Amino acid sequence: MAEEKKEKPVQLYALSTCSHCKSVKRLLDECTIHYDVVDVDVLEGDERSAILEDVKKFNPRCTFPTIIIGETVIVGYKEKEIKEALGMNGS
Repeated sequence: MAEEKKEKPVQLYALSTCSHCKSVKRLLDECTIHYDVVDVDVLEGDERSAILEDVKKFNPRCTFPTIIIGETVIVGYKEKEIKEALGMNGS
């Protein structure tokens, strides 16, 4: 019986100028993963403050990229961990 593979929700908090953030975006695109991304540095005022509070819930140091895959939080560009969290262990 084949197990139905359900994609976990993926949220990426990034900086538009960050090379590690760009690498994460490229990896997710190459894996054809749907993800939501927030480039925190392009936000302003209350919107930026609110997003930074969200990031701190997952990553108290508030560093980027912060990736949330289902229940898993990954900070930084860690290709192996990202693929494992996505259920892509064989890649």
